[in-house]
Amino acid sequence: MTLIPAIASFFGVTTDELFDYDRYKAEAKVEEIVCKAADLRNDKPEEAEAIIREGLKQFPGNDILLNNLLYTLRAPERSDEAAAICRSLIEATSDDAVKYDALRILAEIYASKGELSLCEETLEKIPEIYFTKLELVAELLNGDKSLEAAKAQFGLDFDSAIFMLSIMRKRAHESGDATSAGTYRKSAAALIAALKTVMPDYFERGFRVEVYRDYEKEFSEQ
Repeated sequence: MTLIPAIASFFGVTTDELFDYDRYKAEAKVEEIVCKAADLRNDKPEEAEAIIREGLKQFPGNDILLNNLLYTLRAPERSDEAAAICRSLIEATSDDAVKYDALRILAEIYASKGELSLCEETLEKIPEIYFTKLELVAELLNGDKSLEAAKAQFGLDFDSAIFMLSIMRKRAHESGDATSAGTYRKSAAALIAALKTVMPDYFERGFRVEVYRDYEKEFSEQ
């Protein structure tokens, strides 16, 4: 500790700048680990988990790494471990994005176990959000930044719309409302066709390849 001022002086920076430099290096390394694991998460979850756990040895308790570890623990038999990580993140993290993602995953775990009262209690801790950063960037900026934000938000909105139509169709079937179920199916099929026209490469991005293959099968004419 006594050498820190001398080191900062040698490099011609303040001690605050010296520590920030270390923090930025650590953040960059964490991001590198997360990206490497994300590329394997769908097809090779065991390898993705190993990469993140190795990263946690270097950065113990790192919120971002723990949050990404949750995505490799989605098997039912890992739910207790995942729930424990969720609770620790909810309690300790100062990153709202990590906290709300952990709440979402914890709610999904409770729902999968049929613990609906705990699921509802957890969901109540997640605030409603009526606008996003992407929407504001698309609306308030110009050029490529606005366009890319609009495309990203469009994709998220589309994913949500299709997912909700799938759920609405399922609930209509459960209640015996075949007419509404048919309407939801046709609407979803039309949306998918429209997106293929607007963003033809969208279905080739990562997990969407399999997801939308299943959606097209679900919403095809039967």
